[in-house]
Amino acid sequence: MSLSIDGFTIAVPEETLTDLRARLANTRWPAEATVPGWQQGVPVSYLQEFCRYWREEYDWRRTEARLNAVPQFTAMIDGLRLHFLHARSPHPDALPLVLTHGWPGSVREFLDLVEPLVCPADPADAFHVVCPSLPGFGFSDKPTAPGWGVQRIAAAIIELMSRLGYRRYAAQGGDWGAVITSIIGAADPAHVAGVHLNIPVVLSTVPDPELTKDLSDFEQQGVDRATRFGAVGTGYLTQMATKPQTLAYGLSDSPVAQAAWILEKFYEWTDCEGDPRNALSIDTMIDNIMLYWVTDSGASSSRIYWESMFDLPNDQVGVPAGCSIFPFEHVRVPRKVAERYLTDIVHWNELPRGGHFASLEQPDVFLDELRTCFAHIR
Repeated sequence: MSLSIDGFTIAVPEETLTDLRARLANTRWPAEATVPGWQQGVPVSYLQEFCRYWREEYDWRRTEARLNAVPQFTAMIDGLRLHFLHARSPHPDALPLVLTHGWPGSVREFLDLVEPLVCPADPADAFHVVCPSLPGFGFSDKPTAPGWGVQRIAAAIIELMSRLGYRRYAAQGGDWGAVITSIIGAADPAHVAGVHLNIPVVLSTVPDPELTKDLSDFEQQGVDRATRFGAVGTGYLTQMATKPQTLAYGLSDSPVAQAAWILEKFYEWTDCEGDPRNALSIDTMIDNIMLYWVTDSGASSSRIYWESMFDLPNDQVGVPAGCSIFPFEHVRVPRKVAERYLTDIVHWNELPRGGHFASLEQPDVFLDELRTCFAHIR
């Protein structure tokens, strides 16, 4: 098996973009919902305007150039070619940091952070940055056989960091990236200096009423939000965890279906006051959707739920850990619950604004959180 690291440049064929615009123009639209707003999903009129902008005004080549301005590579690991961004800091004492996205995220979540992480005003804050595309996502290979759950993905990222020559590194993640980052911390403590999570995912805690007593207002709001999510927000999860192939046909054939599937999460999971454009620019949202569409990874990315949802790990994480808790995260837990599996929390901060896509919604705050957290472990 090749141990080489190969350079990579994104070059989406023009015919792919032409086909996309034709599909957007020829959409057969459903009737409006029977109730106003987003109660039944993305409103038709909202999505029509979103897709009109996508077809007529959005410029993929600008985003492609921005992504290509960051060094990109691929490496064959465990039979799959893994795509990743890798920007080295000019500062020799920079701390290597792997940033891992989840669903419906991508490496686009970290694009605006690369330069300030790599070249900060204070060299003491410098990082070497690695951003992998998860298997089945973006420009990484799609698994052709089962077995690529979060444990195997974490092992692949550990191997990637080793192959890059990083003997001591930090790890960060949200969503599935938080699960994977926790596994990395538990599995590779000899090399992981610490982890940072913006959604502590409690996997092994046995329900205990004592852990939900005497909560602060912020913590109680989090419990209430998580309860609501469990009651009315998990339809997407159930579909992808049980029958992702049925969903695949719509996501592969219709850019509007792919957009709606992700756009609903930009509405539900951000601090957007009723409109995702209050939290994220329309170009940022389309950038992320495009990394699913141009790679035809709507189906393959969904399978991380089928692979992992019913086989989650339960290891404690003993390396130093930091948590940044954003109020509009759809599942957030009190610190005393997180302490059941994060046994050495060195940073815990409850923020006033932001949600699930914290690095996109609040990039400056997110950057400060990373610097503050990892200052404890450099």
